[in-house]
Amino acid sequence: MAKLDVINMSGEKVGEIQLSDSIFGVEVNKQVLHQVVVNYLANQRQGTQSAKTRAEVRGGGRKPFRQKGTGNARQGTIRAPHFVGGGVVFAPKPRDYSYVLPKKIKRLALKSALSSKVQNGEIVVLEDLAFEAPKTKEMISVLKNINADKKALIVTLDKNDNVVLSASNIPGVKTSFVGQLNVYEILNHNSFIITKAAVEKLEEVYA
Repeated sequence: MAKLDVINMSGEKVGEIQLSDSIFGVEVNKQVLHQVVVNYLANQRQGTQSAKTRAEVRGGGRKPFRQKGTGNARQGTIRAPHFVGGGVVFAPKPRDYSYVLPKKIKRLALKSALSSKVQNGEIVVLEDLAFEAPKTKEMISVLKNINADKKALIVTLDKNDNVVLSASNIPGVKTSFVGQLNVYEILNHNSFIITKAAVEKLEEVYA
Protein backbone atom coordinates (compact mmCIF):
# COMPACT_ATOMS: atom_id res chain seq x y z
CA MET A 1 0.00 0.00 0.00
CA ALA A 2 1.26 3.44 -0.91
CA LYS A 3 1.86 5.79 1.99
CA LEU A 4 1.52 9.55 1.50
CA ASP A 5 1.99 12.56 3.74
CA VAL A 6 -1.09 14.45 4.82
CA ILE A 7 -0.49 18.19 4.87
CA ASN A 8 -2.51 21.17 6.05
CA MET A 9 -3.36 24.35 4.17
CA SER A 10 -0.05 25.87 5.27
CA GLY A 11 1.90 23.07 3.61
CA GLU A 12 2.98 21.47 6.89
CA LYS A 13 2.96 17.70 7.39
CA VAL A 14 0.35 16.69 9.96
CA GLY A 15 0.19 12.94 9.41
CA GLU A 16 0.28 10.05 6.96
CA ILE A 17 -2.32 8.08 5.04
CA GLN A 18 -2.26 4.56 3.59
CA LEU A 19 -3.81 4.41 0.13
CA SER A 20 -5.70 1.30 -0.91
CA ASP A 21 -3.94 -0.70 -3.62
CA SER A 22 -7.29 -1.70 -5.11
CA ILE A 23 -7.91 1.94 -6.08
CA PHE A 24 -4.61 3.83 -6.00
CA GLY A 25 -2.27 0.95 -6.84
CA VAL A 26 -3.71 -0.83 -9.88
CA GLU A 27 -1.85 -1.35 -13.14
CA VAL A 28 -2.56 1.61 -15.41
CA ASN A 29 -4.61 0.48 -18.40
CA LYS A 30 -3.95 3.04 -21.15
CA GLN A 31 -6.42 1.49 -23.58
CA VAL A 32 -9.28 1.81 -21.11
CA LEU A 33 -8.24 5.36 -20.25
CA HIS A 34 -8.34 6.25 -23.95
CA GLN A 35 -11.81 4.71 -24.37
CA VAL A 36 -13.23 6.67 -21.44
CA VAL A 37 -11.65 9.99 -22.45
CA VAL A 38 -12.98 9.66 -26.01
CA ASN A 39 -16.41 8.79 -24.60
CA TYR A 40 -16.34 11.83 -22.29
CA LEU A 41 -15.40 14.21 -25.10
CA ALA A 42 -18.04 12.71 -27.41
CA ASN A 43 -20.71 13.17 -24.74
CA GLN A 44 -19.73 16.85 -24.40
CA ARG A 45 -20.40 17.57 -28.09
CA GLN A 46 -23.53 19.63 -28.69
CA GLY A 47 -24.10 18.20 -32.15
CA THR A 48 -25.86 21.37 -33.33
CA GLN A 49 -23.87 21.82 -36.56
CA SER A 50 -26.02 22.11 -39.67
CA ALA A 51 -25.64 22.94 -43.37
CA LYS A 52 -28.07 22.90 -46.28
CA THR A 53 -28.16 20.21 -48.93
CA ARG A 54 -29.05 20.96 -52.58
CA ALA A 55 -32.69 20.23 -51.71
CA GLU A 56 -32.73 23.00 -49.08
CA VAL A 57 -30.88 25.94 -50.62
CA ARG A 58 -32.93 28.70 -52.19
CA GLY A 59 -33.20 29.12 -55.97
CA GLY A 60 -32.24 26.90 -58.87
CA GLY A 61 -35.79 26.27 -60.02
CA ARG A 62 -34.95 26.29 -63.71
CA LYS A 63 -32.17 25.00 -65.88
CA PRO A 64 -29.30 27.53 -66.22
CA PHE A 65 -29.15 26.92 -69.99
CA ARG A 66 -30.66 24.57 -72.55
CA GLN A 67 -29.73 20.91 -72.57
CA LYS A 68 -27.92 20.80 -75.94
CA GLY A 69 -26.02 23.03 -78.29
CA THR A 70 -24.04 25.23 -75.88
CA GLY A 71 -20.88 23.16 -75.68
CA ASN A 72 -21.17 23.03 -71.91
CA ALA A 73 -21.89 20.01 -69.78
CA ARG A 74 -25.62 19.58 -69.17
CA GLN A 75 -26.89 21.20 -65.95
CA GLY A 76 -30.22 20.88 -64.25
CA THR A 77 -29.81 23.55 -61.55
CA ILE A 78 -27.36 26.18 -60.39
CA ARG A 79 -27.80 24.93 -56.83
CA ALA A 80 -25.84 21.72 -57.43
CA PRO A 81 -22.83 21.32 -55.05
CA HIS A 82 -20.23 22.35 -57.65
CA PHE A 83 -21.84 25.78 -58.15
CA VAL A 84 -21.16 28.78 -55.92
CA GLY A 85 -24.18 29.12 -53.66
CA GLY A 86 -25.09 25.48 -54.19
CA GLY A 87 -25.91 22.91 -51.54
CA VAL A 88 -23.34 20.99 -49.48
CA VAL A 89 -22.57 17.37 -50.31
CA PHE A 90 -23.37 15.14 -47.30
CA ALA A 91 -24.27 18.23 -45.27
CA PRO A 92 -23.87 17.78 -41.49
CA LYS A 93 -27.13 17.75 -39.56
CA PRO A 94 -27.91 17.97 -35.83
CA ARG A 95 -27.21 14.64 -34.16
CA ASP A 96 -26.45 13.08 -30.79
CA TYR A 97 -22.83 11.94 -30.44
CA SER A 98 -23.20 10.47 -26.95
CA TYR A 99 -22.93 6.79 -26.15
CA VAL A 100 -22.72 4.68 -23.01
CA LEU A 101 -19.75 2.63 -21.79
CA PRO A 102 -20.03 -0.34 -19.40
CA LYS A 103 -19.72 0.56 -15.70
CA LYS A 104 -16.80 -1.85 -15.24
CA ILE A 105 -14.77 0.04 -17.86
CA LYS A 106 -15.53 3.37 -16.21
CA ARG A 107 -14.51 2.07 -12.78
CA LEU A 108 -11.29 0.56 -14.11
CA ALA A 109 -10.46 3.80 -15.92
CA LEU A 110 -11.01 5.87 -12.76
CA LYS A 111 -8.76 3.55 -10.76
CA SER A 112 -6.12 3.67 -13.50
CA ALA A 113 -6.23 7.49 -13.56
CA LEU A 114 -5.90 7.73 -9.76
CA SER A 115 -3.08 5.17 -9.75
CA SER A 116 -1.21 7.10 -12.44
CA LYS A 117 -1.29 10.21 -10.27
CA VAL A 118 0.22 8.28 -7.36
CA GLN A 119 2.90 6.69 -9.57
CA ASN A 120 3.86 10.08 -11.05
CA GLY A 121 3.94 11.82 -7.68
CA GLU A 122 1.23 14.25 -8.77
CA ILE A 123 -1.16 13.72 -5.85
CA VAL A 124 -1.42 15.90 -2.74
CA VAL A 125 -3.54 14.87 0.24
CA LEU A 126 -4.86 17.76 2.35
CA GLU A 127 -6.05 17.33 5.92
CA ASP A 128 -8.94 19.67 5.13
CA LEU A 129 -9.81 22.52 2.80
CA ALA A 130 -12.29 25.10 4.00
CA PHE A 131 -12.73 28.88 3.86
CA GLU A 132 -15.00 31.08 5.95
CA ALA A 133 -15.83 33.06 2.82
CA PRO A 134 -14.88 32.93 -0.87
CA LYS A 135 -11.34 34.33 -1.12
CA THR A 136 -9.30 33.87 -4.29
CA LYS A 137 -6.21 35.24 -2.52
CA GLU A 138 -6.45 32.54 0.17
CA MET A 139 -6.78 29.79 -2.42
CA ILE A 140 -3.73 31.09 -4.29
CA SER A 141 -1.83 31.07 -0.98
CA VAL A 142 -2.84 27.46 -0.29
CA LEU A 143 -1.74 26.32 -3.76
CA LYS A 144 1.58 28.06 -3.27
CA ASN A 145 2.07 26.48 0.16
CA ILE A 146 1.58 22.95 -1.19
CA ASN A 147 3.68 23.58 -4.33
CA ALA A 148 0.78 22.77 -6.64
CA ASP A 149 1.21 23.09 -10.38
CA LYS A 150 -0.58 25.91 -12.21
CA LYS A 151 -2.93 23.32 -13.70
CA ALA A 152 -4.53 21.74 -10.63
CA LEU A 153 -7.68 19.77 -9.85
CA ILE A 154 -9.03 20.18 -6.31
CA VAL A 155 -11.30 17.40 -5.04
CA THR A 156 -13.38 17.65 -1.87
CA LEU A 157 -15.82 15.24 -0.22
CA ASP A 158 -18.93 17.25 -1.16
CA LYS A 159 -19.51 20.40 -3.14
CA ASN A 160 -18.12 23.31 -1.16
CA ASP A 161 -19.32 26.66 -2.50
CA ASN A 162 -16.58 28.67 -0.79
CA VAL A 163 -13.87 26.44 -2.26
CA VAL A 164 -15.49 26.51 -5.72
CA LEU A 165 -15.82 30.30 -5.75
CA SER A 166 -12.31 30.80 -4.35
CA ALA A 167 -10.81 28.78 -7.21
CA SER A 168 -13.11 29.88 -10.03
CA ASN A 169 -11.03 32.91 -11.05
CA ILE A 170 -7.65 31.15 -11.01
CA PRO A 171 -6.54 30.10 -14.53
CA GLY A 172 -5.93 26.36 -14.85
CA VAL A 173 -7.47 25.48 -11.47
CA LYS A 174 -10.68 23.48 -11.31
CA THR A 175 -12.69 22.02 -8.45
CA SER A 176 -14.70 18.83 -8.17
CA PHE A 177 -16.09 16.48 -5.53
CA VAL A 178 -16.25 12.72 -5.12
CA GLY A 179 -19.65 12.29 -6.74
CA GLN A 180 -18.64 14.32 -9.82
CA LEU A 181 -15.09 13.09 -10.37
CA ASN A 182 -14.27 11.97 -13.90
CA VAL A 183 -11.25 10.48 -15.64
CA TYR A 184 -10.78 13.29 -18.18
CA GLU A 185 -10.42 15.97 -15.49
CA ILE A 186 -7.96 13.85 -13.51
CA LEU A 187 -5.70 13.29 -16.51
CA ASN A 188 -6.08 16.84 -17.81
CA HIS A 189 -4.52 18.41 -14.70
CA ASN A 190 -0.92 18.12 -13.55
CA SER A 191 -1.65 18.37 -9.82
CA PHE A 192 -4.34 16.26 -8.15
CA ILE A 193 -5.24 17.81 -4.79
CA ILE A 194 -7.65 15.82 -2.65
CA THR A 195 -8.83 16.07 0.95
CA LYS A 196 -8.36 13.19 3.37
CA ALA A 197 -12.14 12.81 3.73
CA ALA A 198 -12.50 12.53 -0.06
CA VAL A 199 -9.83 9.79 -0.19
CA GLU A 200 -11.68 7.80 2.48
CA LYS A 201 -14.97 8.19 0.58
CA LEU A 202 -13.38 7.01 -2.68
CA GLU A 203 -12.01 3.94 -0.95
CA GLU A 204 -15.42 3.26 0.54
CA VAL A 205 -17.27 3.60 -2.78
CA TYR A 206 -14.83 1.87 -5.15
CA ALA A 207 -13.23 -0.76 -2.89
